[in-house]
Amino acid sequence: MTNDASIANPGPLGFSAFALTTFVLSLYNVNAGNVKNPQVVVGLALFYGGLIQLLAGMWEFKKGNTFGSTAFSSYGGFWLSFATILIPNFGVAASFGLDKDEFAQALGIYLLAWTIFTFLLFLATLKSNGGLIALFFFLTFTFLFLAIAEFTQNTGIKKFAGALGIFTAIIAWYNALSGLLTNETSYFTLPLYEMKK
Repeated sequence: MTNDASIANPGPLGFSAFALTTFVLSLYNVNAGNVKNPQVVVGLALFYGGLIQLLAGMWEFKKGNTFGSTAFSSYGGFWLSFATILIPNFGVAASFGLDKDEFAQALGIYLLAWTIFTFLLFLATLKSNGGLIALFFFLTFTFLFLAIAEFTQNTGIKKFAGALGIFTAIIAWYNALSGLLTNETSYFTLPLYEMKK
């Protein structure tokens, strides 16, 4: 792994983009403010969670960070693809017509695939640090319960998944802040609890 000092650390940007977009959608999932239409998250999913996180992943490639580039680029792709599902002009939801059950099952499969991918990333964090381990542990279960909620059409499970998503977003913000609070810029820092190699 190389450490190219010619570009800044893209980690805090990637974590922040992931955290904020996840936080907003998760609040919708727990029915905060009685919001039932998630369309406001589309802008975030396209530009912050999607494009900005994808760029952070590309900069991680430049820094020589294989894990960071894979994670940020992939979840940038997740948010872009999720936005595509929500945008009417792409016709994804409309293609299912009035069959809401088939659409829910298709979403469940989509989310289950992301559960599997996230679990694989979780396995790759086990010798890194507590911040990353916690993030991918809770993200795996967030995706899992979102998938189960779609398969069962159970609003209680969806709310539980939303609560997990909120907690996951907070962990992602913690990771972001830990990267921002350096001895040069802050009076205090946040530990990530490095694992013993």
